[in-house]
Amino acid sequence: MPNELIEESTSKDYLTIVIEDQTFGIPVLQVQDVLREQKVTKIPLASREVAGSLNLRGRIVTAIDVRRRLGLGDRNDNEASMSVVVEHKGELFSLIIDSVGDVLSLENSNFEKNPGTLEQTWKDISSGIFQLENNLLVVVDVPSLLENISNSKK
Repeated sequence: MPNELIEESTSKDYLTIVIEDQTFGIPVLQVQDVLREQKVTKIPLASREVAGSLNLRGRIVTAIDVRRRLGLGDRNDNEASMSVVVEHKGELFSLIIDSVGDVLSLENSNFEKNPGTLEQTWKDISSGIFQLENNLLVVVDVPSLLENISNSKK
């Protein structure tokens, strides 16, 4: 009977985020916090993707501009942003995005590999996609997103 209770989940929850009208999904278990626009302090000599750092309840958090990381244009000064805080290798990172959507529970059976037509930069940070009713959800591979930034600083 105990084995019946330990079933492998057939779905996974994703926090949806929007960057320049494209929907992305971050596995909910990787999300530490969601923040409104924050004051970010610039870091001298940091790579272009590193927007700076911010203080989150006494911890220094590196802020990553995901638009820049994906090679998209900068947001206008009057456009608001939000942040999703994730942890990677014991360090917190604030992923600066355009907006946060809903949490979706998606069936594992609908998960697909990245299509060949997906931009290479997006493939580098994506573990796959889901076809939604009206658009495509690109699943963010958070470690890949952050490792590539770490490597670009060297």
